Amino acid sequence: MKIIRISLVAALILSLESGTLAKEKRILDSDNILEYKVLPKDVDNLSDLFKEGVFYGRVRLNTFLWDWDKEIKGKTKDNWAAGVGGNVIYKSAYFKGFGMSVGFYTSQNPWHMDRKDFIYIKAADTFSKLKVSRGGSFSINTLAQAYIEYKNHKTSVKYGRQIFESLLAKSNDSKMIPNTFEGWSLVSGYFPKTTMKAAYFTKQKLRDHEDFHDVITYKDASGNKYANNDDSGAHEGLSYKRLSKHGKDTSNSLIIFEVKSKSFKNLKLLANYTAVPGLIHFISTEAHYGIKIDKNFKVVPGIRYIKQIDDGAGEVGGASIEKKTAGYRDKHSLDSYLLGVRVDFKTKALLFRVGYTEVEDKGDIVNPWRGHPTSGFSRGMSRKNWYADTKSYMLKVGFDLDKLGILDGAEGEMKYIYEDYDDKKSATPPDSKVYYAGLFQKVKSVKGLYLKFRAERVDQKKGVVDIKGKEKLDKSFNQFRFEVNYLF
Repeated sequence: MKIIRISLVAALILSLESGTLAKEKRILDSDNILEYKVLPKDVDNLSDLFKEGVFYGRVRLNTFLWDWDKEIKGKTKDNWAAGVGGNVIYKSAYFKGFGMSVGFYTSQNPWHMDRKDFIYIKAADTFSKLKVSRGGSFSINTLAQAYIEYKNHKTSVKYGRQIFESLLAKSNDSKMIPNTFEGWSLVSGYFPKTTMKAAYFTKQKLRDHEDFHDVITYKDASGNKYANNDDSGAHEGLSYKRLSKHGKDTSNSLIIFEVKSKSFKNLKLLANYTAVPGLIHFISTEAHYGIKIDKNFKVVPGIRYIKQIDDGAGEVGGASIEKKTAGYRDKHSLDSYLLGVRVDFKTKALLFRVGYTEVEDKGDIVNPWRGHPTSGFSRGMSRKNWYADTKSYMLKVGFDLDKLGILDGAEGEMKYIYEDYDDKKSATPPDSKVYYAGLFQKVKSVKGLYLKFRAERVDQKKGVVDIKGKEKLDKSFNQFRFEVNYLF
């Protein structure tokens, strides 16, 4: 830890001495996506490769409060978490197209719940549950990014630990540390108005892990449920034990091909192929078409279709990602699809969205890579509404408070979502009403300072009985999140 602290201090000093603080090097949007405004330049000799590099820093505070309507002994308990930390990223200059980047991230929990209650903490991404389960501290310290890169015109090839954004695999950096992957990636803008991406990843590091792990295997050989891929969207049936028993690999790869195009006027297109060979494949497409009504108002209908193709995962883990297959048509198949449609009504400062998603009454959608399949169409904060035979309806209002002249640098949104689950399935929660409000502000008086507050109410239907005659648990709750970011 002393070496880590010294490294952080050294990075801060180097950043201050670089003189680049006169200009914002990065800016943060309301979805926690970073845009780099200052990037390293090309150099003519190797001696300048590191000398002309750029340091980027971030200090971060994230607090969470989770309040259940009714605590259920052994299952739920009111909980809270607070993470303090940040990251330092260094990007070298480029020599003949070659460069490199490293990023160290830390999240410390100086205040936390009792160790015996860590299993109840919902906002666990401020610390590592795996680490705490093994007797370690409430913290995360990790080298989440470390890659070499070759750039040629509008094409970039990276090898190593990296952030990657696609339809089903994302950084989802909404807490303390982003979700990152290890392997190869290619991103190219060679063709006009088109972005092509390809990736071959052999490891993933979820936001609350210190070490990289398998991209889909749940649990490790010892049976620790926090080891390997324990994401909320993981398929619990694809465990180390079950995969081994069925002769499947426990060291898997994630393959991604994606094309985004704006080649046609007013039309945005996306095509994506994602696969874990030998287990599961996805073929997805998305389209959004802008219809200009007048200079201040337009309507944008959109559609998303994700076809999930079982390639052995269903036989190993079953149709339910929760391992509860009662009520499923074919208990051993993960063949399925997800359809999403939405219509946006937009002005320069306001957005009104009507969204809808449905999942085929076959297998649940598998997605442990943080690219939530219902996102943008019907998903609320922390929601997992892609179980088989689930229909979700969303109304969303977005508003730019800066453009409306109400609050400088601020924007917000409110959502109402109704999640209609299949009552007979043992794996699904009761039908739920979701109420969400969020506010994001770039504080203009302090360069690099960002504030974000979010609140959500989930009200679940009571007295719902599944196919076995068992009443589903009512897990209605309120949650609140407050985040502070300072970029330098």
